[in-house]
Amino acid sequence: MDSARPALAVPATPAPTATPTATPKDRKTAESFEAVFLGQMTQLMMESVDPGEFSGGNGEDVFRGVLAEKLGTAMAARGGLGLAPSVLDQILRLQQGTPDAR
Repeated sequence: MDSARPALAVPATPAPTATPTATPKDRKTAESFEAVFLGQMTQLMMESVDPGEFSGGNGEDVFRGVLAEKLGTAMAARGGLGLAPSVLDQILRLQQGTPDAR
């Protein structure tokens, strides 16, 4: 072997990126998103119901909004529609810098 011959350059491999773990804040954000979504859907459903002869006027309108919000929060806390895990996955992907990875 010729000692004057330069060594072959080995390309550097990129350091593996650490997969971010879900923090309690990330989990709460995902669950809150689902709760708001379910609350909006519940409110739309409640608006489509005819009040009939027993209309509560403006007070009932306010109550329905609060009830829809609370129902959405309760449904999300019990698992909801399963949106929170998908939202959490997207949050983690955005933190990694790969929003379109599947």
